[in-house]
Amino acid sequence: MDEQRIIKTEYSELMQKSYIDYAMSVIIARALPDVRDGLKPVQRRTLYDMHELGIRYDRPYRKSARIVGDTMGKYHPHGDSSIYDALVVMTQDFKKGLPLIDGHGNFGNIEGDGAAAMRYTEARLQKITQEAFLADLDKDVVDFLPNFDETEKEPSVLPVKIPNLLVNGSEGIAVGMATNIPPHNLGEVIDAVKAYMLNENITTKELMRHIKGPDFPTGGIVVNKDDLPAIYETGAGKIKIRGKVEIEKGKAGKTNLVITEIPYPMIGANIAKFLSDVAALAETKKTQDIVDISNQSSKEGIRIVIELRRDADVENFKNMLYKKTRLEDTFGVNMLAISHGRPETLGLKRIIKESVDFQFEVAARKYTNLLQKEQGRKEVQEGLIKACNVIDLIIEILRGSKDRNMAKACLIEGKVDGIRFKSKESKIMAAQLGFSEVQANAILDMRLYKLIGLEIEALIKEHEETMANIYRYEDILERKSSMAQVIMNELDAIKKEYGRKRRTAIENAEEAVYEEKKIEEMEVMFLMDRFGYARTIDMAAYERNKEAADAENRFVFPCKNTGKVCIFTDKGQLHTIRVQELPMGKFRDKGIPIDNISNFSTGKENLIFITSQSELNLYRLLFVTRNSMMKVVDGGEFDVSKRTVAATKLTEDDEVVSVEILKEQKNIVLQTHDGYFLRFSLEEIPEKKKGAIGVRGMKLSEQDYVEAVYYTASASDQTILYKNKNLELNKLKLGRRDSKGVKVRA
Repeated sequence: MDEQRIIKTEYSELMQKSYIDYAMSVIIARALPDVRDGLKPVQRRTLYDMHELGIRYDRPYRKSARIVGDTMGKYHPHGDSSIYDALVVMTQDFKKGLPLIDGHGNFGNIEGDGAAAMRYTEARLQKITQEAFLADLDKDVVDFLPNFDETEKEPSVLPVKIPNLLVNGSEGIAVGMATNIPPHNLGEVIDAVKAYMLNENITTKELMRHIKGPDFPTGGIVVNKDDLPAIYETGAGKIKIRGKVEIEKGKAGKTNLVITEIPYPMIGANIAKFLSDVAALAETKKTQDIVDISNQSSKEGIRIVIELRRDADVENFKNMLYKKTRLEDTFGVNMLAISHGRPETLGLKRIIKESVDFQFEVAARKYTNLLQKEQGRKEVQEGLIKACNVIDLIIEILRGSKDRNMAKACLIEGKVDGIRFKSKESKIMAAQLGFSEVQANAILDMRLYKLIGLEIEALIKEHEETMANIYRYEDILERKSSMAQVIMNELDAIKKEYGRKRRTAIENAEEAVYEEKKIEEMEVMFLMDRFGYARTIDMAAYERNKEAADAENRFVFPCKNTGKVCIFTDKGQLHTIRVQELPMGKFRDKGIPIDNISNFSTGKENLIFITSQSELNLYRLLFVTRNSMMKVVDGGEFDVSKRTVAATKLTEDDEVVSVEILKEQKNIVLQTHDGYFLRFSLEEIPEKKKGAIGVRGMKLSEQDYVEAVYYTASASDQTILYKNKNLELNKLKLGRRDSKGVKVRA
């Protein structure tokens, strides 16, 4: 039997190494773009596969499923959804400043609807992708690497002629890092590249004379222009962007606020969120200016119409939208990309430098390759021209040779042995021929029609063109200025054909100042029925309907209309809602479900107790749990700004059964499921912080639990119905905390 080798290793070291390997794989080979072509591996592979399949801009569309399957099988073995998602994004003109794929079918929309399944949609390359991203791949301009199973070759980077990282931007989450690069205007980026090529010592500020700032495909207005130089210098920062709002005259003298451009981060589901946020402003009485809101967006563009009252302060309302909704949003810039095999945060100048360096590298390889081909062509052409001048001798050699090798040896080395010549002069001349092997093969493969006069003239003209090309290519390779001019000419051609006007405005706007109308503070009555519908009514309405209000509602208490309501649940959570969020109306008006305006989740937790924040601040609160854990907490601890916090700490199998404000109560009575009752003084329960578990209130037998909690004043007689019999709580023996209590039988 083979001897086994057991290698002992430190588990933590092995895990650390494995995780670092995984993290680097995600960073380098999946999530982050390369600074040279601005593409992530999945995008690069998809475009290359389409190029290989011949799905050009001037050919028919092909099914997306065909492209995805081929890409996955050959280059990207990471699942079809990641490939299709990347393909879809590259078709969307509302996400990319320069779409790279031409999609046919439903590829989603700006409002967040997803693309159709890949079996329904079709795609092909855009013209610019073919010309500026994939051209020259046959000229050995980039390195090719083996694919995952070493059956194919794929490019390590595409020979992109523009700084695509800036033009299209990028977003991606790796391990421990993320990238978020905004898109820019193609024409401006090209102008900046040319400015850098003319002066490599140019500053970021000077580059920004050409690149004003980001140019989002959704338009909008960047409002912190003065922050942009620092962002482009460091590669990180925050861009504030607002939607474009126009004011139109509505019906009957009303004013319409029309949103025609949205902030870039609002793409997708956030448009629906914006509409619901605006509706919520009206529902919660933040504003009473809104008459109606409608989304009239179409293929022609965004059009969200908010109809306002006649006397509305339009400017103040617009500022409220900027402050209270995502009509003003932040784009967090983090220009992280792979540079020389490692992730780096790059400034504007560095990205342009890396792109220009790459352009020179690609151009050098391209023109070296072209020069070699032209030099090979020149050799053949010179051989054929020379052969035409002595064509009679060559025909004599061919007729007198026994085989091709004999004729070839004569043409290259002047060997005339074995060849029959017509004259001695011919033999002497044949011995002096000195063609190269390439020339000799070309002569032997030459067809007779090439001897026609016009063909010979064409050959001489072709040779002149070849010599001109060689001179041009040598000049490009020897002089950097010549190569730079070639690159700039290509950039000018791209800008001329594909450049477009800027969509996003760049300016310095003042902070949106919204004057919230002060609400006159008053006391209102909170009502919540047993179905969880809550509302508030004024005190006069409550006094008129006091008996019905107390009988029909589960919770009834007074609160300030400027205050908060606190909801305690059996899971130990405290949810807060502002009283202003509750509808206020007439006594018989229907309320709103409490879980619609709070984080309280019906079905996942049960509501135990509700009170006002102002009430809590005046008193202490007593918690009792199913496992008989108890504590008293100062009510001021629950005056929190967060919507949801932990009100108490619970063990894994425990839940809250009672929360009560302590006022005049003297004793507490705990009742268990098995029928044990324990009555003791509230003074025995210690005061703790809200983060404490508390102390045990009662000894419980196995499987037993606290089922109900009652409170009594010392002199009061309180009777409860227990197992169809009346039980007077004050007649129960007064015991001590943490004892078993007495069994009450039916």
